[in-house]
Amino acid sequence: MASNPLVDSRDLRFVLFEALEADKLSKYEKFAGFDKDTYEATLELAEQLAVEQVYPANAEADKTGAKYNPETKSVTVPERFKTAMALYRESGFSGLSNGPEWGGMGMPETIYRAVMEYFCSAGVAFSSYDTLKVGACNLIINHGSDELKKIYVEKMVSGQWGGTMCLTEPAAGSDVGALKTRAVKQADGTYRITGQKIFITAGDNDLYENIIHPVLARIDGDPPGTPGISIFVVPKYHVNPDGSIGKPNDVTTTGIEHKMGIKGSATCSLSFGDNDKCVGYLLGQERQGMKIMFQMMNEARLDVSQQALGTASSAYMHAITYAKNRIQGADSAKKGDFTSVPIVKHPDVKRMLLWMKSQVEAMRMLTLLAAYSADMSHVEKGDAAKEASALLDFLIPLCKAGNSDLAWLVTSEAMQVYGGYGYCSEYPVEQLARDCKILAIYEGTNGIQSMDLTMRKLLMNPEMYNYKVFKKRIAETMAKAKGVVDEKYIATVKTAVEKMDQTVQKLAELRDQKKILDILAIATPLQQAMRMVAHAWMHLWSLSIATPKLKAIAGDVAGEKVVAKVKDNAEAAFYYGKVLSDRFYLGSELKHLYGFLDYITAGESAVGESFEDVFTGALVQ
Repeated sequence: MASNPLVDSRDLRFVLFEALEADKLSKYEKFAGFDKDTYEATLELAEQLAVEQVYPANAEADKTGAKYNPETKSVTVPERFKTAMALYRESGFSGLSNGPEWGGMGMPETIYRAVMEYFCSAGVAFSSYDTLKVGACNLIINHGSDELKKIYVEKMVSGQWGGTMCLTEPAAGSDVGALKTRAVKQADGTYRITGQKIFITAGDNDLYENIIHPVLARIDGDPPGTPGISIFVVPKYHVNPDGSIGKPNDVTTTGIEHKMGIKGSATCSLSFGDNDKCVGYLLGQERQGMKIMFQMMNEARLDVSQQALGTASSAYMHAITYAKNRIQGADSAKKGDFTSVPIVKHPDVKRMLLWMKSQVEAMRMLTLLAAYSADMSHVEKGDAAKEASALLDFLIPLCKAGNSDLAWLVTSEAMQVYGGYGYCSEYPVEQLARDCKILAIYEGTNGIQSMDLTMRKLLMNPEMYNYKVFKKRIAETMAKAKGVVDEKYIATVKTAVEKMDQTVQKLAELRDQKKILDILAIATPLQQAMRMVAHAWMHLWSLSIATPKLKAIAGDVAGEKVVAKVKDNAEAAFYYGKVLSDRFYLGSELKHLYGFLDYITAGESAVGESFEDVFTGALVQ
């Protein structure tokens, strides 16, 4: 297999098997058929397919893009995506986390997310086709009638049929409750759907025989806003009684977007019912559309977290390779010696690389913890299941918004390591930057994620239960770290949690005073601050594992003995790298937290006082 420029596979396994101990999920009946060897083989196959097929296809797709034919009103995807997707399906990845009763493999969500890091790092555009399909399929599994499940699920699990998420409309945008798509009930129990949807990822393509659209619409006569929304299954093609593809449904692709990045992903505009013959099938109950769709949106937000992690990981890995091979400048540690050295020896480059490393490793650990929490919410019972579900809810906006904000910063830093070459398209990092920017915008903008965290997951959550579970887990990590790591790193996490507690209390006072607009004005910095606390937790957890393992190999965690061991022992080098990354974050990067907390509690009212006329500038007609 070609060398892997995408994911630190050793760190991925550190998180899976040393931190989360995901191999022990086999003690639960649901995952009893799997063991660590199976997981390893799955990860190795994913890595090989991602590196050898998807990664080269991604660079080609950026140049050719998805194409719309206005005469046939159809979309074709880059040719190499078809080859890669065929291999992806044949390898079983399309149904990796779906149960065997649907033809899937039924692996844990934790392993599925680890596998998807390879494919997301190889290409966000490619991965978007399958992740949307998985989400749409899971909606039908969880909310569809037996008939809908029989017709659609197995074909979607196998990857023969694709899927989308149809929410956004031209005039509604993030205000889903303002949608205008209509549904009229027919005598046979089906519905006639009419309306337009925009920004529909994978809305049309030639990767799949059929595409199944979950569509939000309002049944005639139902109330305005989100309470009146229902959700419908709308296939691109009708399905014959024998399961074969039938006539086209009245669904028309009216165009695709021309975008800054993810050019191989078909971002479509769709029109439903131009001829008043678009047939939809109610999913779940009437007026339960938003409640049902939120399941898919939460899954999609973890998908976006994974895509952001993937682009950041790939950018970091490319930057390392470049820094080790780019010869420029003398070693500042050797006075009088003007021999040029690899730029990785320069202090500022080392700082940039260590910053990227610490961010990517925390992102990876938090994202997989969220996936692991999803697994535990399903296999555990009672309080354990309740806590796992609460932690998952709390982590979703931190992963989605946190990872996507950081992906933009990490890709930018990678470009800085490359210097001028990073800005040139002959190197991959500029594409990674372009591809990752959308991740802060789609599946709910990061502003919406921040409001969700601040209000639904924190201040309006009964007794702030989610936050209490979050703090309980951090306290458990601090307790286990005692006597294992330097006390100052435990103390810095303890102080961070205490300062966050004080900030949350002040926000609770604003809530009680009904100063909701004041709270919403600082929702984004609060989300960013909470993400830093979460990442500090991840680094302390990591440090408590890596420290004794490094000592066992090298006899210490610093000094000449360790450096000597690192040079000829890959495991010593790995654990030493972990220790340095953890120390850097806890000892340096976490200091930024206190500025965010000061920002949140400053009480400055400028945002609340501002209105449209203060933002002067030319109006573009």
